[in-house]
Amino acid sequence: MPAGFASTPEPPYYAVIFTSQRTAGDHGYEATAQAMFELALKQPGCLGAESVRGDNGLGITVGYFTDEPAIRAWKQNSEHLVAQRLGKERWYSHYELRVAKVERAYSGPEGR
Repeated sequence: MPAGFASTPEPPYYAVIFTSQRTAGDHGYEATAQAMFELALKQPGCLGAESVRGDNGLGITVGYFTDEPAIRAWKQNSEHLVAQRLGKERWYSHYELRVAKVERAYSGPEGR
C-alpha cells in the first residue's frame, strides 16, 4: 500500500468525509490537526484515514470506521469536541461532513 493510503478491510465499512475550507493563518491548526489524526487512529473501530489539503486551503479528510457506533464515539471524544469547537471558531470558513457506507472498494492499477 503506497504511503498516504489507508489500509481498509473488505467492505462493508463506513467513510466519514470531511471537506473544509481553511481560514487564513495557522492559529494552532497544524498541531491540532496532527494530534486529531493520530488520536482518531487509536479509537476503537477506526480503520484508517486519508487527508489532503490544496494550496487554496480546500481540504478533504476521509476517516474509515467499522460501524456507526464507532463514528458516534469519535464524534463525542472529549479532545475531538474541543477541536470541533476551535474549527468552527477559528479554522474553517466552511465545511461539509458526509457519512457513507462503503459497499465496494477497488485499488489499482492492478485491481482487487
